[in-house]
Amino acid sequence: MIRFSAIGLAALIAAAPLSQAVAQDRGPRGERQQQDERPQRDERPRVSVGEAVQRASSGRPGRFLGASDRGGTIVVRWEYPGGRIADIMVDGRTGRVIGER
Repeated sequence: MIRFSAIGLAALIAAAPLSQAVAQDRGPRGERQQQDERPQRDERPRVSVGEAVQRASSGRPGRFLGASDRGGTIVVRWEYPGGRIADIMVDGRTGRVIGER
């Protein structure tokens, strides 16, 4: 009987550091805190308006008229020689030119 008590006491002593570690993972009301391991996604464009203008204007003759950020797309207004005006759409995340109208 004394052996069983000694084994039980040894088991409790061995488990004490483990129970303290579990208690530290819990919040003030004993709720387990969730750790979000996924990186936070920033919904704002990753490409600045200046970078978008540079990418839209590379290789195009003409002049820059203006730019606006429309959510995930940056629209660059461009005037070609001869007076034609176009809106060049640049993806706000990748910086890729996705279209022109």
